[in-house]
Amino acid sequence: MCSQYYEYQLTLDKIIRRAAQLYPSIEVVYAPPGGSIIRSNYAREWDRVQRLGSVLEELGVQSGEPGRFGSRVAVLDWNTIRHYELYFAVPMYGAVLHTVNVLLSPEDIIYTMLQAQDEVLFINEDFIPLARVASSLVKSIKKVVIMSDKAEHGEVSFDGVEVYWYEDLLRNAKPYNFPELNENVVATMMFTSGTTGRPKGTYFTHRQLVLHAISVALSITAPPINASIYDVAMPLVPMFHVHAWGLPYIATVTGIKQVYPGRFDWGHILRVINDEGVTIVNGVPTILYNLLTHSDSPKYDLSRLKFIAGGAALPRGLLEEAVKRGVTVVQGFGLTETAPVILLSMEKPNMRDWPMDRRRELSGLSAGLPLPLVDVRIVDEQDRDVPRDGKTMGELVVRAPWVIKEYLNDPEKTRNAWRNGWFHTDDIAVWDSEGYIQIMDRAKDVIKSGGEWISSTRLEDLISTHPGVGEVAVVGVPHPKWGERPIAIVVPKPGWSVTESDIRNHLMKYVEQGQIPKWWIPDKVIIMESELPKTSTGKIDKKILRDRISSLGV
Repeated sequence: MCSQYYEYQLTLDKIIRRAAQLYPSIEVVYAPPGGSIIRSNYAREWDRVQRLGSVLEELGVQSGEPGRFGSRVAVLDWNTIRHYELYFAVPMYGAVLHTVNVLLSPEDIIYTMLQAQDEVLFINEDFIPLARVASSLVKSIKKVVIMSDKAEHGEVSFDGVEVYWYEDLLRNAKPYNFPELNENVVATMMFTSGTTGRPKGTYFTHRQLVLHAISVALSITAPPINASIYDVAMPLVPMFHVHAWGLPYIATVTGIKQVYPGRFDWGHILRVINDEGVTIVNGVPTILYNLLTHSDSPKYDLSRLKFIAGGAALPRGLLEEAVKRGVTVVQGFGLTETAPVILLSMEKPNMRDWPMDRRRELSGLSAGLPLPLVDVRIVDEQDRDVPRDGKTMGELVVRAPWVIKEYLNDPEKTRNAWRNGWFHTDDIAVWDSEGYIQIMDRAKDVIKSGGEWISSTRLEDLISTHPGVGEVAVVGVPHPKWGERPIAIVVPKPGWSVTESDIRNHLMKYVEQGQIPKWWIPDKVIIMESELPKTSTGKIDKKILRDRISSLGV
C-alpha cells in the first residue's frame, strides 16, 4: 500500500466544516419564546464550535478511542443553538455527548446519569435545581456549565462542584484544532424513554451518525418532501431524543437554514414558522395535533409546511386535518436503537400519476421504504419471512450501519435484541408487494384475542376519523375467555359530545366495508375529558392507561 494513502474517517467535523466553507452566510437562528432572536450562520457556528473545543480542554475533558469511551459530557437543555453547538463540539473533541431526557422522572434522570458516569454537565439555567440534586448524587460529576439567554447573570454555586457560565467561557476561548479521530470513536449516548422498565442505554459512533445523516438527506430529496437548499428546517423533536431524529446533522450536511425555538410553546412556534419561512419540521403526531389545533393556528398559512412524522402511528383523522390545511405529511419510522430513522415514505416514480388522495395516504400512513444502506425483513415467530401481501403480520427486524452494537451494561438485553444476525425491533408490521411497510403495533401493545392479533393502531386510526374525536388510544385488557380484549379511550374535540354508541356505530361502518372484522370492535369505549397521558417524548403512554383501567376494574 502506498505510504501516502490517507484513510478517510467519517467524523462529524466533516459535516460542519463543509457547511461553513460552502454556505457560510446561511442562517442558524435561535428564536426562544420571550427572548431576543439570535441570528447566527454556519461560519459563526463553526467558529463557536472550535472555541468550545478549547473550553472542553480547559474543563479537563478526556478524548476516547475505539473501544474506550471518552469523558461523558451531559447536556440538559431545550432545542437551543447552544445545544446545536454541543452536538458537534463534544463528539469532535473525542468525548461522548450524553443528551439527558429532561422530561423523564427525576429518579430516572439520576439513574441515566449514574449509568453514563457523567463528568461534566452543560445545563440550561432552567435546570439549575435539578442539576444541583444530580451533582450531589452522581459523584462522577465535577463541573457544571450554565447556559443562559440573559446578558447578565448572578452567582450560582454547587457544593463540591466547579461552576462556569457558557458564554463567559466561549468569549475568552481561542479556536481549537480538533484532532483527527477514528470514525469508530463513540460520539453520543442516550437512553430509551423507559416505558417498559428502566431506561436502556445506547451509544453511537461518528461513522454511524455520518452515514445516518447522509442516507436521510438523500432520501428526503425524493417526493413528497423534495428537500432542497431552499428549505428551512426546524427540529420539533426534542434534541434530547435520538439526535432530534438526526435533523440538526441532516440539515447541516445539506447546508439549509435551521431554526431553533427553545422551549416548546405552540403559539410561539407557529409564529416562528411563519416569520422564518420554516418548511420542514419533524415530530410525533401529538406535535402535529398541537400545531393544527392551537387557538392561533388559523391565523397562519401552513401550506408550505412538510411534517415528518414518527414515534407513533399517525391517526387517519389527524392526516385528514393536516391535508385540509395544505400540510404535506410524511411518515417515517425508527427506534432509539436505530439512531433513529430506518424507514421513510418516499414515493416511487411509477406513483407519479396516482390520484393525489392515494399518494397522500401512502406517504402519511405508511411507515415507508427502507433508507439506503438499510436491510429489513418481517418475520414470524420462527424467523421465517412473511408474505408481502399487506396483511400477514410479523416482527420487523433490521440491519443498518447505524443500529446499536449493544445496550450499555446490559448483555442480556443485547443478546435478546440481536438474534440470528438481525436486530429485533419488537414492532409488528406488514408489507406489500411494492416493499412499503406498515407498522401495526408494538409487540407489547398488540392485542392477542382468541389466539389472533388485533392491531391497536389500526383501531385508533379508524376511530380518529370520527369528526368529534380529538385523541384516542386502544389498549388490551385481560379477558377470562379470549385472553385479551380491546378497550378504547377517547378524548372528544373541544365543543363535541361523543358517546360510546357513537364510536361503536362509527366502527361498524368499517366492518360493513370489510376493513376490519366485527370481533375487533372494542368491548368498551371510555370517554375522557382530560388529555391522554404522554411519555417524555410526546407519545400516548399506554402503560399508564392500562394501570388506570386496571384500577377501575374494567
